[in-house]
Amino acid sequence: MLKQTTLLALLSVPLLLSAQERQRARSYGVNIGVMQPGRLNAITDVAGVQVGQTTIVRGDSIRTGVTAILPYAGNIFQQKVPAAAYAGNGFGKLAGSTQVNELGNLETPIVLTNTLNVSTAMDALIDYTLRQPGNEQVMSVNAVVGETNDGYLNDIRGRHVRIDDVLNALQQASGGAVEEGAVGAGTGTVCFGFKGGIGTASRKLPASLGGYTVGVLVQSNFGGALQVDGVPVGEALGRFSFRDPLLNNADGSCMIIVATDAPIDHRNLLRLAKRAMLGLGKTGGIASNGSGDYVIAFSTAEGLRIPHSSEQRVQTVPLLLNDETSPLFMAAIEATEEAIINSLFMARGTKGKSGHSVEALPLDKVIPLLKQHNSIQP
Repeated sequence: MLKQTTLLALLSVPLLLSAQERQRARSYGVNIGVMQPGRLNAITDVAGVQVGQTTIVRGDSIRTGVTAILPYAGNIFQQKVPAAAYAGNGFGKLAGSTQVNELGNLETPIVLTNTLNVSTAMDALIDYTLRQPGNEQVMSVNAVVGETNDGYLNDIRGRHVRIDDVLNALQQASGGAVEEGAVGAGTGTVCFGFKGGIGTASRKLPASLGGYTVGVLVQSNFGGALQVDGVPVGEALGRFSFRDPLLNNADGSCMIIVATDAPIDHRNLLRLAKRAMLGLGKTGGIASNGSGDYVIAFSTAEGLRIPHSSEQRVQTVPLLLNDETSPLFMAAIEATEEAIINSLFMARGTKGKSGHSVEALPLDKVIPLLKQHNSIQP
């Protein structure tokens, strides 16, 4: 079915584009990297991972939302997962990151939203955790919340995300396909001067390399000079940072969530997180002065879960050898690059606060350009 859909998209590109259809990059034959994606080409290809989103669009100036990522369905506080957080550029508000790196684990879902609603999302995550059966005696919760600033299209000062919006995203989180583009925490974001948003992708390693899966989800809101599969699209379109006064601001942020089922702990998850920034760089992102570019990586390997309390004083866990991690690094780079491109391909043009308008990436111009560079594959 996927092959048929891809073929149909390639044969009907002019028709689809003229009808303003938005398709993922691979639907047009843009196959980024050399590794194979998972079945859904999404972070949810990592078994157990769930994503939930709340999109908030009201009136002419509210364009924001929430995206929640759960490592698995269950009480994460009682059975924590190995994790690491990495700051590519630290101009941001990644709540909970210091404890993640100090203890090497994640004890709540990850919530993404806008800059001025981080505290609201923290309150919601704390409520969510305290209410879970088994947590009746819990008196400390490390709520992990990331953000990007959607203030160009959204009335960010109004702080329109409510606790119920966050709880809704958490409660309706599920596996399966992930909605992309101007949805959830990506509703009001801007990327490379075009409409950004939520994007996702994955890579499935062959059995000879362990058979592990790496999935990535991004909230794209940053600048630079856009490249799609190595093609200098931003330059060709004349839309890149610092070209003229209107494009001088390359600031924004990018949140990158990396999930894997490979048995790696905090140390190698931190190494994995660092590689995701290379994927951002391959899209033309520059991690500018005012851009908060963060990566949170976690492992869902059941043998690595950390119990909140245990009668045992020592935990013995199987860990992947350092020499076996390089394929995971490559997978994270490719999946991050493709997730960002998917966020652009899937986002529709948006008008918001103060009459500000951000156009969608013009696929009617981009696809022919990619064809000229032989980046479209059947």
